[in-house]
Amino acid sequence: MKIDLVTAEIGSTTTIVTLFDKIDTKKPIILSQGEHYTTINEGDITIGIERALKIAEERLGEKVEWNKFLATSSAAGGLKMTVHGLVYDMTVKASREAALGAGGVIKYITAGKMRKSHLKKILEIKPNVIFLAGGVDYGEEETVLHNAELLRNLPINVPVIYAGNVAVVDEIREIFEDSGKKLYITENVYPKVDQLNVEPARKVIQEVFSEHIIHAPGMEKIEEYVDEKIIPTPAAVMRTTQLLSELYKDVLTVDIGGATTDVDSVTEGDPEIQSIMINPEPVAKRTVEGDMGVFVNAHTVIELIGEKELRKRFENFDKLVEEISPYPKTIENEKFMAALAEYCFVEGIRRHAGRKKHIYTPLGRKTIAQGKDLTAIKYIFGTGGVLTRSKFNKTIIKSIIGQHKHHPDELLPKEIKKIGYDKNYIFAPIGVISTIDKEIAINILKEDIEFFNID
Repeated sequence: MKIDLVTAEIGSTTTIVTLFDKIDTKKPIILSQGEHYTTINEGDITIGIERALKIAEERLGEKVEWNKFLATSSAAGGLKMTVHGLVYDMTVKASREAALGAGGVIKYITAGKMRKSHLKKILEIKPNVIFLAGGVDYGEEETVLHNAELLRNLPINVPVIYAGNVAVVDEIREIFEDSGKKLYITENVYPKVDQLNVEPARKVIQEVFSEHIIHAPGMEKIEEYVDEKIIPTPAAVMRTTQLLSELYKDVLTVDIGGATTDVDSVTEGDPEIQSIMINPEPVAKRTVEGDMGVFVNAHTVIELIGEKELRKRFENFDKLVEEISPYPKTIENEKFMAALAEYCFVEGIRRHAGRKKHIYTPLGRKTIAQGKDLTAIKYIFGTGGVLTRSKFNKTIIKSIIGQHKHHPDELLPKEIKKIGYDKNYIFAPIGVISTIDKEIAINILKEDIEFFNID
């Protein structure tokens, strides 16, 4: 059987293959889906893809051929990055937003002129890419040139992305010439005071990711399958959230995995809050909570909730802890996982959100706001294994409703119109499809979303 499209989401634990057909119509079809453990440890990622594909074919009842094969991946553990800028609240923060939105895993950040101790730390981390920024356009030059000279001489051959003051681009090129390090130059992430410009840098980071992932252990053969560049799974989910924003304006997506909870928001916020905001925030923002997941980090979440509290709710607590698995076997196992997921959902959004603060001035108390303003969010979506497949996903997602009343100083969603979820577990495939054809991606997205009644 000849079909239009196959996608593979290659995770650190599992690989999910999805078969699509009639993608150029208003009603695209998901024919089948297969899932298998990722085989990066076997030295060949395609083994897991082939096994997942076979499962999908068995469920369909036919072998398939396809016109196009696309993939996203987080199997290489993400793109380890170090970020170096001028002022933490300005260029460093902007660089961080660009990296996280593109699926980078930030391991180290410096602000101002770098020192030997900073270089030593970078060598210990062994990053996959170094992100260098600093200075508004035609502003301060000395710091970024100083840092470039130090980074040039680091005895590691990793690519460097420059997204700083445009006035010194020629000097930056000269510094890294013959250094053995590949240099990528993009637009300044902080071109003017109080102006973020993160999208161009995000695109370059994804380009570096595509080149890096091909050479990751076990990934060498992936080129035999894919017809386009692989993009990071977190970046793909961010793209899907941006598509959701085109449909519903102010939106937020929560992706709860076994190890992390990722939150993506696309909103300009409430004008009233923006008038008291002291630092700019990107319209599209991603945060990653590396201590909150329902499998690898389940024990950490248990500690955050409190064992005493969970023992009150679950009589057979010890047995349930022993049986923690990405694939819960009983309804009680699933309820326990849902309790952990509910905490991850609410806490992930709370950490993503900014807050109001009260300061005292000669004219009296003044209210300011800092961080991402989520108060205008009207639509909230869930994706990831537990939010897609759990019998309790509605309860988990609904847990955010009314939280703004309990935390009045936090910039949480206040008037949620609808909550929904990724019923086919394809937010990442939709994101990569959007890089080829946005209209097709939006049509698939419309068929995929299932809304719950808030009542």
